Amino acid sequence: MLSAWEIVETARHRKRPNPDYYIKELVDKYTEFHGDRSFGDDGSVTTGIGLFEGQPVSVIGLGKGQGTVENIKKNFGMAHPEGYKKALKAIKQAEKFGLPVIIFVDTPGAYPGKEAENRGQGYWIAKSLMELSKVKTPLITFITGEGGSGGALALAVSDRVFMLENSIYSILSPEGFSSILWKDSSRKVEAAEKMKITSKDLLNLSVIDDIIEENGSCDRDPVFTLNQIRAKIRKELSTLKSMDINELVAKRYDKFRKMGAY
Repeated sequence: MLSAWEIVETARHRKRPNPDYYIKELVDKYTEFHGDRSFGDDGSVTTGIGLFEGQPVSVIGLGKGQGTVENIKKNFGMAHPEGYKKALKAIKQAEKFGLPVIIFVDTPGAYPGKEAENRGQGYWIAKSLMELSKVKTPLITFITGEGGSGGALALAVSDRVFMLENSIYSILSPEGFSSILWKDSSRKVEAAEKMKITSKDLLNLSVIDDIIEENGSCDRDPVFTLNQIRAKIRKELSTLKSMDINELVAKRYDKFRKMGAY
């Protein structure tokens, strides 16, 4: 059994499949969309539409790249405000046309730079939280690697939230936690244990709905993990699409209100 810090390292592994991989393998006849209609096209966020086992779906991926060049293009998975605006554009379009939305998240957090703050980073994260809480279409989110802070939560206010077995989901990194709490970033291993950031911890806390099994680690056997995700999407789409849409939204809202009361 891996320790919490070993899971952190596995979640960050450079060979771990990113959201673009899952979108490519799971969605047929995929058409990608670009831009936020006001500032630019954030490379860390991928949006588009396609078919999942013949069903029309909208998909969003927030994630890192494979290799240095792609990581620079994707800003190492850290979205700017235009990334969240781009995702919201896709979600509102999905609502208009009655498409369920499947979201994959692997981010250390939203980009904290001055230019992002100047363009309203905090506002667009808050806007995303609000809009996802009330959008009238089914939402499913998978945390595939790192789920860092509000940058991840902005795309995880969903009817179902799942984590891959060796992923993490947290308010900040263990390094940041230990630096703030103990003024000593070298205590990151201890911090990882105390933060309860693993999939098992968060399932026990009812923060997520289920864990997607990996065969050791998804970078070693990506097809196994992919098939687990495929089966989960198939099952949940059938359940969520059968529900009355107003009931679905009410349950989603109540789910996250209860978390806030903990």
